Amino acid sequence: MALVIVGLGNPGKEYEKTRHNAGRSTVELLAKQEGVDGFVLNKTAKALVAKGTVGGGNATLVLPETMMNLSGKAVAAFVKSPKAAKNLLVIHDDLDLPLGTLKMVFGRGSGGHKGVESIMRTVKTQDFARIRIGISGTGKKNQAKKVSGEEKVIKHVIGKWKPGEEAVVKKILKKAAEAARLFAAEGIESATQFANTR
Repeated sequence: MALVIVGLGNPGKEYEKTRHNAGRSTVELLAKQEGVDGFVLNKTAKALVAKGTVGGGNATLVLPETMMNLSGKAVAAFVKSPKAAKNLLVIHDDLDLPLGTLKMVFGRGSGGHKGVESIMRTVKTQDFARIRIGISGTGKKNQAKKVSGEEKVIKHVIGKWKPGEEAVVKKILKKAAEAARLFAAEGIESATQFANTR
């Protein structure tokens, strides 16, 4: 069964290179690296979709064209059951991790991420793989420096990367794309080990 790799973000020019689009940027990079081209709008799924080979296996790359909070709608077109969710990989930004950090998880709660919540509701399970990309500042002991207050959080999340962050972002998106490729080629254990090692 083909893997479904979803990059979360918001559609449209204004959201390009924002922190919230870290997942979407990763899947675009993965497509470029693996030579999977031609994202085409699938109107039923409300998503840009490209099919090809990733890590030697068949994969469907999905970039939802809905706003982040409705990401589940796009995923539902490709993942029809909790069982099918075992072949799903969702890549998204994460406020609980500092910039430059990746975490690969399986079967965990959404951690308050609205896009992930939407997918869990739609596919009726949380048993799928996720790559979380840190987008927060670094505080004490390399923990994420939390932004508090809803307005500040929204501003931070849909803000563009600062020039000083771009080198780190480039490196971490590359690592996330490699973790996704490993997931496709060798499965979750190799990918998790790679993603979660600093």
